[in-house]
Amino acid sequence: MTKETLTYIVFGIVLVFALILDLGLLSKKNREISIGKALIQTVFWVLLAMGFFVFLWIEDGKQSALEYISAYLMEWSLSIDNIFVFILIFTAFSVKEKYYSRVLLIGILMAVVFRVLFITVGVALVQRFEWVLYIFGAFLLYTGYTMFVADEDKKFDPETSKPYKMLRKIFPLTMSDGNGKFVLKEEGKRKYTTLFVVVMMLASIDLVFALDSIPAVMGISRDKLVIYTSNIFAVLGLRSLFFLLKGAVNKFEYLQQGIAIVLVFIGLKMLCGHWVNEWLDKNMQVMISLGVIVVCITGSILFSLYKNKTKSV
Repeated sequence: MTKETLTYIVFGIVLVFALILDLGLLSKKNREISIGKALIQTVFWVLLAMGFFVFLWIEDGKQSALEYISAYLMEWSLSIDNIFVFILIFTAFSVKEKYYSRVLLIGILMAVVFRVLFITVGVALVQRFEWVLYIFGAFLLYTGYTMFVADEDKKFDPETSKPYKMLRKIFPLTMSDGNGKFVLKEEGKRKYTTLFVVVMMLASIDLVFALDSIPAVMGISRDKLVIYTSNIFAVLGLRSLFFLLKGAVNKFEYLQQGIAIVLVFIGLKMLCGHWVNEWLDKNMQVMISLGVIVVCITGSILFSLYKNKTKSV
């Protein structure tokens, strides 16, 4: 058995155990999640991700472990942007808070499946056509720039979004939540409820975010194990993070700019990969990437909190 196979097996076992514990034992159907419980679950997922980081360091060495933690922090910070959009979706479709947990669970598990497929295709493309990395790099530069200069007053409207319009064309919808059901019958006809719509919206919107985040992770590491594990740990921790930050996420107004700088940095690194490899070894590149991610994300959050404090004085 190879080291990589062993690592995948350990990851799979840990993941199944974590899902049973967090999503099965700690979450009751149609129950609201308190801030305290959300904090416990968030700490649980972060500690699990950190534990896997230690395991990778021991099993695969320093470089793989640092690539993993850099990619995980990148995905984790992008998750906060996801949360803001998720809140808008729940609000737009008037979802009751008691249904939040179950809807998020199904939506996020679907997002994990979509991401695995997306990563598999992306890695296969890069392995066969390495020049695709330059396209990813240019895309990240463009995304980072547009994110940095985006008009904050122009908000995402779920009811006018393309995923919702597509759902309306494909499925017969009803504006009822079906008392927690995803499908019900009205006048003898099968109709899909708002909860079904929200689940599909969450999964599709996460896939849109993956168009940015997965190329960004591939700019940090080409290791499939690192890309898969960092993405899955970050996405599965998104549900508890949602409940923890849903009342405060709008206070991180400069986080978007911090993420934008990181995306531009990684985009430039991918475009200039040939020259970067000549001047810096892989370990140094990973350390610099990790440093940029930590400084930009932490700095943007602290600056946001500082600006909010000065406004309230």
